[in-house]
Amino acid sequence: MSTDVLIRTKGRVDAYFGISEHGSTFKRELMAGTVTFLAMSYVLAVNPRILGDGPAGDLHDKGMPIQAVFTATAVAAIFGTLVMGLWAKYPVALAPGMGLNAFFAYTVVLHMGIPWQEALSGTLLSGVIFFVLAVTKVREKIIEAIPMQMKLAVGAGIGMFVAFLGLKSAGIVTASDATFVHLGDFHEGTTLLALFGLVVTVVFLALGWHGAVLYGILCTTVLGVVTGLVRLPDSLAAMPHGLDQTFGQAIIHLPDAFTGKMVVVVLTMLFVDFFDASGTLIGVANQAGLLTADGKLERAGKALAADSVGTAAGAIIGTSSTTAYVESTAGVSAGGRTGLTAVATAGWFLVALFFFPIFATFADVSAVTAPALIVVGVLMSRALGEIDWNKLEYAVPAFITVIMMPLTYSIANGIAMGLLFYPIVMLAKRRARDVHPVMWALMAVFIYYFWYLAK
Repeated sequence: MSTDVLIRTKGRVDAYFGISEHGSTFKRELMAGTVTFLAMSYVLAVNPRILGDGPAGDLHDKGMPIQAVFTATAVAAIFGTLVMGLWAKYPVALAPGMGLNAFFAYTVVLHMGIPWQEALSGTLLSGVIFFVLAVTKVREKIIEAIPMQMKLAVGAGIGMFVAFLGLKSAGIVTASDATFVHLGDFHEGTTLLALFGLVVTVVFLALGWHGAVLYGILCTTVLGVVTGLVRLPDSLAAMPHGLDQTFGQAIIHLPDAFTGKMVVVVLTMLFVDFFDASGTLIGVANQAGLLTADGKLERAGKALAADSVGTAAGAIIGTSSTTAYVESTAGVSAGGRTGLTAVATAGWFLVALFFFPIFATFADVSAVTAPALIVVGVLMSRALGEIDWNKLEYAVPAFITVIMMPLTYSIANGIAMGLLFYPIVMLAKRRARDVHPVMWALMAVFIYYFWYLAK
C-alpha cells in the first residue's frame, strides 16, 4: 500500500471518528483501547465461572457449558463494542455485565428453576424492548418515573449481592445451621489463596493501576500454581469452539419465555440494564468531555440503542445481558475520546478469544476469581453514599432493596421489594402525588409476583 493511500485512509478514519476534532491522536486512541481491555478483561474468567458454575458449585448440572460461555463472552464483547464504537462512536466497551450475570445464574436458573435456554430468551426479550425504548421518547419518561434514589439502591444492592457471592466462593463466608452464615475456615488453602488475592487486588486498586482486577487474578493464579492449588493448562492457546451449544438457543426457546415468571425476569433485566447503561454512558461521557453544555448525552439514542443491540445479540450468541462497562473510564483517563478506542478494545477481545486455556485456569478455581467479585461489589456499592438516608421515604425502600438481595439470594426479590415499598412509604408521607403512575403499576406487578410466583 502506497504512502498516499495510507494518508488518505488515515484521513478518512480521522474524519469518521472525529479524532483530531476531539483533540486526540491515533496512537492515544489505540493505547486507550488497550487500557480499557486490561481493565475489564477479567470478565473472560469471571463470566464463565458464574454462568457455568460447574459440578462443585451451586448450579450443579444446571449451569451453561463453560467453554461455550467463554467463547460467547468474547464474541458478545467484540460485537457489542464494535457497534458502540463504529455506530455510536463512543469510547465505551461492552461485555456481559457483572450483577446481571449473577441474576441470570443464581436467581433465574437456580432460584426460579428456569432452564438457561429460556433465561437467554428472557435476555433477548429485554434487549429488544430496550432497543424500542432507546429509539423512542419513552426512555425519557421511564427515566423520570423511577426515582434516582431507587436507581442508586439497585446498583448498590447488586454490588452487595456480587460481593456476597465472592465471599461465599472464597470460603470466607460459609453456611451455618445455627446462624445461617458464619466465618469460614482460615486454615483452608483455597480460602487463604482468596484472601491473598483480595489483598493484592485492593492494593493495586489503591495504587490506581488500570487493570488492577486482572493483575490480582494473575498474581493469585501464580501463587495458586506455586502452592499446587491451581493446575497449569496443557496449552496456552486453542481454537475457539463450543458456540454451537449456545448459539440460537434464545430464539429456539422464545415461545417458552412468555410465562408469569418470565415477566418479572424480563422486567428486572430491562430495569437493571437500562439504568446501568444510562449511568455508565453519562459517567464515561462526562469524564471524556462529551456531554453537551446543558449536561445531556450526545447521540444518546444511538449509544443506548448500541447497548440494547449488544444485549440482544449476546443472548443469541449465548450469554447474559451485554452492557456498557464502567471500566471504559480507564481508557478515557488514558486519552480515549472516540469510537476508535472501542474498536481497539474489540480487537484485543478478538485476540483473547484464542486463549481459552489460560482464562479457564483462572475460572477453574473459585478462589482465583472470588476476589474479583468482591472488589467489583465494593465498586458498585459506592452508590450507597449518594442515597439520602435522612428521608424515610427514600431510606426505607432503598435499605430494603439493598439488604434483600444478598439475604434472599435474589436480585429480583430486592428490586421487587424495594419498588413495592416505595409507593407505600410515599403514601404514608402524604406524597402520593409525587409517585409516577408507572411506579403504581410496578407495585401491582410485584404484589402479583410475591403472592403467586415467588418461592
